[in-house]
Amino acid sequence: MDHFNYKNAELFTENVAVAKIATEVGTPCYVYSSATLTHHFNVLNSAFEGLNPLICFALKSNSNFAVIKTLTNLGAGVDVVSEGEIRRALACDVSPSKMIFSGVGKTAAEMRFALEIDIFQFNVESAPELELLNKVAGEIGKKARIAIRVNPDVDAATHGKITTGLKTSKFGIDVNVAPAIFAQAAAMANIDLQGVSVHIGSQITDLQPFESAFARLKDFVTDLEKAGHIIRTIDLGGGLGIPYELGKNPPTPEAYAQIVKNIFGDYSGKLIFEPGRVITGNAGILISEVIYVKATTARNFLIVDAAMNDLIRPSYYDAHHDIVPVVQPQHAKPNQELPQTQYDIVGPVCETGDTFATLRSLPELKAGDLIAFRSAGAYGAVMASTYNSRLMVAEVMVNGDEYAVTSRRQTYDEMFEREQIPAWLK
Repeated sequence: MDHFNYKNAELFTENVAVAKIATEVGTPCYVYSSATLTHHFNVLNSAFEGLNPLICFALKSNSNFAVIKTLTNLGAGVDVVSEGEIRRALACDVSPSKMIFSGVGKTAAEMRFALEIDIFQFNVESAPELELLNKVAGEIGKKARIAIRVNPDVDAATHGKITTGLKTSKFGIDVNVAPAIFAQAAAMANIDLQGVSVHIGSQITDLQPFESAFARLKDFVTDLEKAGHIIRTIDLGGGLGIPYELGKNPPTPEAYAQIVKNIFGDYSGKLIFEPGRVITGNAGILISEVIYVKATTARNFLIVDAAMNDLIRPSYYDAHHDIVPVVQPQHAKPNQELPQTQYDIVGPVCETGDTFATLRSLPELKAGDLIAFRSAGAYGAVMASTYNSRLMVAEVMVNGDEYAVTSRRQTYDEMFEREQIPAWLK
C-alpha cells in the first residue's frame, strides 16, 4: 500500500499534486510520503507483536533527515554502517541506545566515536575487527557491547550484488568456525558479548531462504548456550522484498513474522530487525520531465531530465521501476482506451547504461510532460552522485496536504567549493 494515487487523471502524493511539486521545486525531484512510511512501519511493528522486538531502520536505504525523523518518532531504532550515518541519526535525536553498527570495514576512528556515545551494539564481522574493537575500547576505558555476525551459507535467491549470506560473501563469519570466535570474544577484557546476528541479502521475495537461515541460526544459538554463552540479543537483519512491478507481490510482513515466531517464539531475549527497503521503497517516487522525444527507425526514445546519477538502480542492478505519466492523457470519447507507444526511457548522461527502461509501453508523451518512477524511495537519492557534473537531486516530504523540501537541489557553487587548482597550475 502507498499514498501515490490518481485523482481526476492527475497523480497525487497524499493530498498534494505531484505536478505542483514539480513546478515549485523543479525536476528531477524525489518525493516521499509520510503516510506511507508510517503505514509500513506500523504494519511491521504489528506483525512482530508478541515478540520482544527492536526495529532498527536501515539508514543505508534512505538517510534523508525527514525520513529518519518520521520513523524514529514512531519508535524505530537505526541500523548504521558508518560514522556519517551515526552522525545523521544523532542529528535526528536518535538515542544511541537504539543504534546497531553494522558493516565489514569499521575503522578505529569510527569505533572510538561509537563507543564514546555508547551505542547499543556493534555487529562484528571478522576476527581482526573483534581484536581492533577490543583494543580501541581498552584505550578509552570502555566495554563494547557486540553481536557476532555469522554467515549461514544460505542463497537468498536475489541479485548477486545484494546477496550477503553465502560463504563466498565478504560478510560475517562462517557459522562452522564461529564458535571459536565467540570463545575468543568472551575472554576479551573490553568486549561484552551479548548476541549473534545474521543478514542474508536484500530484496528477497521467497520466504524459504529466511526459514533456512533462521533455523540454522536457532541451532547455532542453542549450541552457544550449551557452551555457556548467554545470548541476550539475536539480530535477524532485514531483506524482505517489495513489489516493484504491479501485480508481482512478494511475501507480506505478517508471513515473514510468522516464520520468526515459529523459530524464535520461545526466545526470551531481544530480537532485532533491520528493515530498510520494505519501509522506504514504495514510500517514494522520482519525478522527471521529458526533454525530447526522439524517434529513430529502430526505437522511440523518451529523453528525460533524470539520469543514472539520480537513480542508478536500473543501470547498476538491471532493476525495474514502474514508470507512469504524472498527468494521464485524456480522449474526447469516454471509456476509450488510450493508445500506447513503446519507449526506451533514457537520461542525458553520456553512457548507453543511462537507460531506465527499454520498450516500455506508455501513453503518447511529448516534451514538457512529467513522468514518475515508482518505488524509488529506497536506494534512490541515497546513491545519487554528481556524475557528469550534474547537480545533486532535490528531495521533498509530503504530509497530508502540505509538503517541505527536505534536501534542496545542489548549486554549482556548492558542487565546486571542495575543489581547488594547485598553485603550480595558476
